[in-house]
Amino acid sequence: MKEYDVIVVGGGSAGLMACIAAAKNGASVLLLDKGSKLGRKLGISGGGRCNVTNAKETEELIAHIPGNGRFLYSAFQHFNNRDIMSFFEGLGIALKEEDNGRMFPVSDKAASVVNTLVGEVRRLGVQIKTDTPVAKVLYDHGQASGIKLESGATYRSSSVILATGGKSVPHTGSTGDGYPWAQAAGHTITELYPTEVPIVSRESWIAAKELQGLSLRDVELSVWNPKGKKIIGHRGDMIFTHFGLSGPIALRCSQFIRQVKNKFKVNEVEMAVDLFPDMPPHELERILREKLAEEPKKAIKNVLKGTVPERMLPLLMNRAELDGDATFAHLPKQQWSTFVDVLKKFVIHVTGTKSIEEAFVTGGGVNLKEINPKTMESKLMPGLFFCGEILDIHGYTGGYNITAAFSTGYTAGMHAAQMTHLSDN
Repeated sequence: MKEYDVIVVGGGSAGLMACIAAAKNGASVLLLDKGSKLGRKLGISGGGRCNVTNAKETEELIAHIPGNGRFLYSAFQHFNNRDIMSFFEGLGIALKEEDNGRMFPVSDKAASVVNTLVGEVRRLGVQIKTDTPVAKVLYDHGQASGIKLESGATYRSSSVILATGGKSVPHTGSTGDGYPWAQAAGHTITELYPTEVPIVSRESWIAAKELQGLSLRDVELSVWNPKGKKIIGHRGDMIFTHFGLSGPIALRCSQFIRQVKNKFKVNEVEMAVDLFPDMPPHELERILREKLAEEPKKAIKNVLKGTVPERMLPLLMNRAELDGDATFAHLPKQQWSTFVDVLKKFVIHVTGTKSIEEAFVTGGGVNLKEINPKTMESKLMPGLFFCGEILDIHGYTGGYNITAAFSTGYTAGMHAAQMTHLSDN
């Protein structure tokens, strides 16, 4: 039975960074992963290009982590997005900034990031064991003391870091293994739910696939409660699918659908698309009217198809009860006014989202009230640390979740190593 200072369970973003921080702080480290390959989820992130962090200022970063982002203030003092950039550039990974602050490797290859991280873990002398599933975490005399493998073998340590991820993208190894081990230590797991996930609708035109595959650029998608209050709105791109909505802004809105359903006990939630988010209704109406006036004898559906998404036009006109064959000279005033309103608020009734397994990120996790934000150590079980998606923290896509993973991983690794040295003295 071999002893280590720190054992890290899970070889994803948070676990790899925890290993690096612990080893740099003088700890002997064992990394265990049940899969055959480390960094699997990292390897498919950012569309296979690996969005390593986001360049936004701290307050804006926190604002883009709607799931308990404020908990990260302390971790960011140890290792923030600037430190992440410096870390990778120091290892020879040149980075570039793209839209909305997203940071990518210049190579556009996630594999280069994963290989460099794993290479640094090896260089620091971390013992790596893949294809090694853990059965349970060992707790003795009220503190973490090691782990037991499914093979029956045990490894002892004074610090155990759980970096086992959530339940999203399970083919990468995130199957929720760490939750029962946390519960065995007395921790509470808050309700798990999908975030950053495609949205499901039973609208007849969705079922008929009328708009399937249509992408909308630079529109606003919003979520409304039954009282007619707008809960959230996100600006950017989206796509209609055979089951509902997907694309960046749909994913960002997805968690708020669950919130409205739970709070108001409803089966359907109203969403809306603003096709012209930069224009107030009166300005949009004026511009469209001027366009129609230029070709007064032409059917309005033919005049507008260059301005309004052509595949949406029949649906939009149908909503407004506007005859697309009408000309400018015979434009019905009420229906025309309604049509402009529909362009600014095209309502879509949705029933929910795809499953947690189909989500990019898991909402919920180990209750943060039971974690020390300065160290990532359990308040209930000394020597037990958490980092990454196992925690009840989730952000939007765009480099925010990986920033949280690297930051909490580094913080956990650093303090687990320091705790080991304290216990030696």
